[in-house]
Amino acid sequence: MPVRLNGDLSGYHLAASFEAAGSGCEFRENSANCIDIGLLNNMPDGALVSTERQFLTLMGSAADGVVVRLSLYALSDVPRSDSGRSHIRSFYSSTENLANHHLDGLIVTGTEPRSANLMDEPYWGSMTGVLDWAEHNTSSTVWSCLAAHAAVLYMDGIARRRLDDKRFGIFECAPIEGHRLTAGIPARIAMPHSRWNDLPEKELLDSGYRILMRSNDAGVDTFVKRRRSLSVFFQGHPEYEANTLLLEYRRDIGRYLRRERDTYPTMPNGYFDRETTNILGVVREQAVRDRRPEILADFPFSRAEESLTKAWHTSAVRLYGNWLTYLCSQKERRMKQRQIRKAVGTNEIGLRRRAAAV
Repeated sequence: MPVRLNGDLSGYHLAASFEAAGSGCEFRENSANCIDIGLLNNMPDGALVSTERQFLTLMGSAADGVVVRLSLYALSDVPRSDSGRSHIRSFYSSTENLANHHLDGLIVTGTEPRSANLMDEPYWGSMTGVLDWAEHNTSSTVWSCLAAHAAVLYMDGIARRRLDDKRFGIFECAPIEGHRLTAGIPARIAMPHSRWNDLPEKELLDSGYRILMRSNDAGVDTFVKRRRSLSVFFQGHPEYEANTLLLEYRRDIGRYLRRERDTYPTMPNGYFDRETTNILGVVREQAVRDRRPEILADFPFSRAEESLTKAWHTSAVRLYGNWLTYLCSQKERRMKQRQIRKAVGTNEIGLRRRAAAV
């Protein structure tokens, strides 16, 4: 079933294709299989559009028998360029309006950190406000990468730890505990990771988090905690497209060539085939020998992209499909509770009227 975009999105670059796919499906407020989801996109300006596309595509693939109405949200104090602010103004709602909206579920993305301490980020206050709102107003919220780190820091004081090198590439992960979100997931799956920080597994367990998937090489991948709402945390990126890590790798090489970073970036783990690895090794040798920004123009992007596969796609669709099914079940439960309360209220009114008549 399709994803329907909420709001006036005339001129939105992805509206035509997704609205065309959803044109035959009506969103019915009183149907448990029609759910409202918000995407709080905190990604830097250069990744705003690709992140929208990644989650829209993933939701569309995962929504088997479910109609998803998706709304876009942004934090007003994430630093942005003029073009980024213009895009946000045109197609997004501010999180300040969340109090006026109903959402069954919320997805919160990460962003590139500017401070070593997340509490020093300019958007920390707004992010914690969203955390508090989501806890009382959604059935479940997905916290991705840096957003997951911010959430556990605020909720339980668990601080992330800086890694010696970027955890970057495709890592084999395995479900370690049965849970409805990992139902149908194979015993071994590939998952993209791209981060400089990690969360200590023991501290998560000691604070009541439930680890769903982990990797021997990458550590904790997916974990959850249930309070009033079910919080789902991803340190990996099931939403990534096949070439996302390639784009990040090229970006980091550009930063090295412009002397914005001191070391040449490590090639993503388990991502390229042998031939592509050899080709990119030659690129590295040239860049280290002759460190000029102009070299990036000759980066063999198309050749590298040809070898890529999206090995995690099926598992990502299953994960998010299970999440959507959970949201539907929670909406159905709320609808039944309202019906019961309404029936009880009607009976009480009838009893009072009969008593008054006597």
